[in-house]
Amino acid sequence: MLYLDANATEPLRPEARAALIAALDVTGNPYSVHAAGRAARRILEDARESIAACFAVRPADLVFTSGATEADALALHALAQGRRLIVGATEHDAILGPAGAAARIPVDRAGLADLDALAALLASGPPALVCLMAANNETGTLQPLARAAELCHRHGALLFVDAVQSAGRARMSLAESGADAMAISSHKLGGPAGAGALLLSPALSAIAPQFPGGGQERGRRGGTPAVAVIAGFAAAVRASGDASHLAPLRDALEAAARARGAVVCGAGAPRLANTTNLALPGVRADAQVIALDLAGVCVSAGAACSSGRVRESHVLAAMGLGALAGQAIRVSLPWNAPADCAERFAAAYTSMVAALRPALADATG
Repeated sequence: MLYLDANATEPLRPEARAALIAALDVTGNPYSVHAAGRAARRILEDARESIAACFAVRPADLVFTSGATEADALALHALAQGRRLIVGATEHDAILGPAGAAARIPVDRAGLADLDALAALLASGPPALVCLMAANNETGTLQPLARAAELCHRHGALLFVDAVQSAGRARMSLAESGADAMAISSHKLGGPAGAGALLLSPALSAIAPQFPGGGQERGRRGGTPAVAVIAGFAAAVRASGDASHLAPLRDALEAAARARGAVVCGAGAPRLANTTNLALPGVRADAQVIALDLAGVCVSAGAACSSGRVRESHVLAAMGLGALAGQAIRVSLPWNAPADCAERFAAAYTSMVAALRPALADATG
C-alpha cells in the first residue's frame, strides 16, 4: 500500500509512539495532589513547555484540547464575543460550519485570499474576528498571514489562524504569523489522534471556557486531559521540522499527472511542499479515489472529515474552478514518504486514466 493521504492524518512517528507508550505506564490524574498525580502533571507540563517553545508562545498561553476542531470551536466561542465574524471562503468546515452566514473573504483561482476585499470588509463595520487558515488542507495554498494580520490590527480586529496543516510542515510561530490565536493538531504532525492545542497571545490568555468542567487548563477548558496522547503530541512536535524535503517528490508526481491530462489546482500560489490537488477533467473524484485505492494507493477527495463522503470541493468552487471542483483528488505526502512514491503513483495514475477516460468517452458518445 502507498499511503498518500497525510493531510487526513500523518503516520505515527516513532518518537511519538515511544512517548505515548511510556506515559501510559503513569496512572495518576494530573490534577491529583499525591505522588502519582504529580508524576502525571509533570508529563503534562513538560509537554506544554515543549510545544510552547516550538511555536514561540509562553506555556501559560497554550490550552490543550481534544483536537483542532475543539480548538477552533473554543477560539470562536471565546474570541468572537462582541465582534463580527469574517472568515476565509476556503476555510475548513470546522470554521465554516459555526460561522454560518458570516462574511466571506473571497479567494483568487490559486486560492489566495483577496486582501483588498478583506480590507473593505474590515472597514465596513465594528471590530471583527477574522479566521484565515495558514495552509489550505486541500490545495496546500499558503496564505499571506503577516499582511492579513497587519490589516486586521489596523482596524482593531483579531486574527485567528487554523495552522493544522502548516504546523510541522512549514516554519510557523504565533508571533511571526502576526496572529492573535492559532490552532494545531497532534495527528497532523505525526502524533496520536485525540489532542490539539489553542495558542494564545498574552493579551488573550484569560479566555472564557466553552466547557467549564473542573477548572482544568487554568479554567479555560474543563475535563481531564489525555496525558499519554499529549506526551505523544509533544514528541511529534519536537520530531517534526518542515516538509521541504518532499517538494521534489511532489513536483515529480505533479509532472507525471500533468502528462496524463491533470490540472494542478492552486499551482500559482505558494504551497505546502507535501500537497498537490489534481483535477482530471471529466472524471469524477470518487471514481478516481476508488480506482487508485484498488491499485493500492491511498488518496482523498477534499477533506477527510465528512463521514466518509466524497462531495464537490467547496475550496475549489470558491477558487472559481467550476466543474473541476467535483473532479479533483488531494495527494498529500507523509513525513516518511518512500523515495519511489512518485514513480509508483505515476504507474497507478496512468492505469486509472486509461480505465476511466474510455468510460467517459463511451458515456458521452
